[in-house]
Amino acid sequence: MTDAPEREDVRPDPRTPAPRTPVHPDPARRTSGLRAALAAAAPTRPSGWVALCALPVAAALWLAALPGVRLSRMGDLGLLQALPPLWYAAPVLLTLGFVAVLRAPVVRHRWAGAYVLALILVIHATPSLLYPTLRYAWAWKHVAIIDTMLRHGGAVPGAGKLDVYNQWPGFFEFHALVLRATGLDSVLGYASWYPVITNVLLLGPLLLLYRSFTTDRRLIWGGIWLYYATAWVGQDYFSPQALAYLLHLTVIALVVNRLAARRRLAGAKAAGPAGAADPEGAAGPAGARALGSVLDASARAGWRAAPFALLLVLIAAIVSSHQLTPVMLAASLLLLALGRRNRRTVLPVLAAVVGLTVLWDATVARPFVSANLTGLISALGSPDHNAVAGLARLGEAPFGQILASWADRGLTAAVLLLALAGALRHRWVRRVGLLPLLAAPVLVLLANAYDGEMLFRAYLFALPAAAFLAAALLWGHRAATRAEDTLPPGTPPRPVGGPGGPLRTGVCAVLLLGLLTGTLFGYYSKEAMNYFTPQEVAAVRYVAGTPAGSRIISLTANEPGGELNYDTHDRLVLGDSAGEDLRHLAADPGDALRGALSAPNAAGGPTYLILTRAQVLDCELTGLLPASAVQGLAAAAAAEPTLRRVYANQDAVVYQYTDSDAGGGAAAPAGGSTP
Repeated sequence: MTDAPEREDVRPDPRTPAPRTPVHPDPARRTSGLRAALAAAAPTRPSGWVALCALPVAAALWLAALPGVRLSRMGDLGLLQALPPLWYAAPVLLTLGFVAVLRAPVVRHRWAGAYVLALILVIHATPSLLYPTLRYAWAWKHVAIIDTMLRHGGAVPGAGKLDVYNQWPGFFEFHALVLRATGLDSVLGYASWYPVITNVLLLGPLLLLYRSFTTDRRLIWGGIWLYYATAWVGQDYFSPQALAYLLHLTVIALVVNRLAARRRLAGAKAAGPAGAADPEGAAGPAGARALGSVLDASARAGWRAAPFALLLVLIAAIVSSHQLTPVMLAASLLLLALGRRNRRTVLPVLAAVVGLTVLWDATVARPFVSANLTGLISALGSPDHNAVAGLARLGEAPFGQILASWADRGLTAAVLLLALAGALRHRWVRRVGLLPLLAAPVLVLLANAYDGEMLFRAYLFALPAAAFLAAALLWGHRAATRAEDTLPPGTPPRPVGGPGGPLRTGVCAVLLLGLLTGTLFGYYSKEAMNYFTPQEVAAVRYVAGTPAGSRIISLTANEPGGELNYDTHDRLVLGDSAGEDLRHLAADPGDALRGALSAPNAAGGPTYLILTRAQVLDCELTGLLPASAVQGLAAAAAAEPTLRRVYANQDAVVYQYTDSDAGGGAAAPAGGSTP
């Protein structure tokens, strides 16, 4: 008997998904679903359409306006006179669009951040795109220092007055390291974009700082917008100050964020298990939330090793790069430490700042500190002089510069008044560390004049706190102030209320436009002297190529790289004279020039005189010398028999002193003269 054939088990395996019947979607249903999605995403109010459309339109207008800029039109109002009307429409639209973004029921980080980035580009990328050369004489100076340090492999011997940079070399050594790592020949490749890079990088610490104060996105982004819309001081160029300021704000943001974490833990403990959740989980972008969560994790135990090591690295970079910034940082931390609950967090950081600063000043920077100690001590007894030292006399300056100067000061006063009004209106902002950050720069202002710049430096360092306080005034709600009584001490309230009515929105828009106008006056009004033509750059490079031991005489230091080869060349700036010598230069420029030329050159090399377009504008726009003195000096140089013109173009002229008794008869470099 044969076995029956075995039947295949055709029962379905329960692990195998059942076959699906293909479904062909109905085209009509798919179209209706797409329409519904678009309808849901479309703005439901006019302000929503403004927020959606203003950004791309403003970007298009800005890019379309740039080809129409004529740099030759710059006068006593600088770049403001060269920009076409189409350009001005871009910041106006950005401001209106940003106000509309904050008016939305829910403020989205991406839209607010996009508007802030667009504002940064419109203000700070415009000169970078328009100018064929690096702007600002101090930026050129720092490029020359880096090139010279690279050539020497470190500190520059025989640096003379520029030896101070050997004592604070952090910024220069960092960029020298970048050049070695990348193989670039010079930092000129990216120095022109340094203002854009610096301001974009500042977004990180600003977000972290403001997120430590509140969970209200309107206040966070409103404060950030106000910061960039009122930062007229212009310390974002290629300089140690720009790097040190970025690091300073990062340290402050990390410390304040740690203080906020401790307040949250105290609030959660007071509220019981229901308050243990993080109330700020959605207050910032993912990066800021991640960093905040890392700091929260160890808030009870104080600083952990890794975050504190990061702070030490940042503080060391600040101390080794700039003289003023460590003092500002120490003053801010000192005032923050006055609160008893803050001391466990702040005092270790303050001790690190003071210790590293004292150590650096007593060792590497000892020559400078010893030479200037008397002046530093005497400045402590002249707070009134320090506070007004930056207010230069403008009697001889053109009307445009007088107008710009008053616009700067009016903007500074307006921002500080708005900040004080915000602090008075909302009690909770007085409990989260904002007032110490606002007041600390004032203490340093009263202690030192910092070559007449301290007033504006103090405004720059106070601006992050002032901008947030002003935002609290414009977009904060009284309901939030009343709600603070139910929270643990020092805890900022949750967002309460909507964006405000049309009247409030209109007032905010007009106020923001006014503040931005003041910033444009402050940031662009001196661009006629900050801009250097390629012809001026060529003339300065010709002078830099003269034989070692040469002495270079110029009217002012406003040159594109006058410090090139400063280790082998001596430099004399006539406009740096003081007192009677400067008055003599103004009264009899020809005699002052002959006296400078006849002075013996200790190095024994030839003597050259360089006069450029930017030097003349420097005298005119700052009121350093009357126009008659500048014209008289140029005429005296052209008529002086001991001066031989060796290089000239439409924007610069170079003379060589030919008096054989002064050792000035050496041949000029060949191949550069274009008479």
